[in-house]
Amino acid sequence: MSRFPWLLTLFTAPALALLIGLGVWQVQRLAWKEGLIARSEAAAKAAPAALSDVLTAPDPEFRRALVVCPGLATAPFVELQSIHDGEPGSRLISLCRAPGVETPLLIDRGFAPEGVSARPRVIESTMPLSLLVELRRTPGAGNAMTPPPAGNRFYARDSAAMAQALGAPAVSEFTLFALTSPNPEIGALTASAPPAAFSNNHLGYAMTWFGLAIALVGFYVAMLWRRMRREPEKDPS
Repeated sequence: MSRFPWLLTLFTAPALALLIGLGVWQVQRLAWKEGLIARSEAAAKAAPAALSDVLTAPDPEFRRALVVCPGLATAPFVELQSIHDGEPGSRLISLCRAPGVETPLLIDRGFAPEGVSARPRVIESTMPLSLLVELRRTPGAGNAMTPPPAGNRFYARDSAAMAQALGAPAVSEFTLFALTSPNPEIGALTASAPPAAFSNNHLGYAMTWFGLAIALVGFYVAMLWRRMRREPEKDPS
């Protein structure tokens, strides 16, 4: 009988462990993603509450809140290049210093399509403005391919840079998305929160890794069977 294929085994064992580990990791990611989707759907269905109460809730993201932003209708803003319903344009981002909330928040006042030049006037004001908003955790500040800000135009939700441009040393980790327009005089400015898009391909990824693990086992067994069946050549002496 031929020698045991130690070299093939030493290659197969760690590769198999890696493939199974990746499959298990994707199963764990699937459970996490399904939980995140369930929490976001439950939060979106919850009744709106005062912003100060929502911020102290265990999981404020995707909750709707009632907020007062003094002077928001005429507040300074920066523009974030964005796409809404497949149409390019800009989102207007301002600061909201809500009464009873220590840290200011960035608030997305709405989306203006490309080609619409109308913008809210900017004057100093403390006139209170009540809004219905949705809270979202501010995503990362882009990547190496993201263009840097150009004046008051941004290409990623860089909350620290936006806050600095708007005169605030720091802002909350949450961004408010206006669901009622702070500037109804500009009809093209649409107050909305982007759809919560959750890619959930983890089951497919897990099946791919486990499938590769099964294929590797099959290959190993076939090679082992072939080698074990091979008879050594007889010595003519």
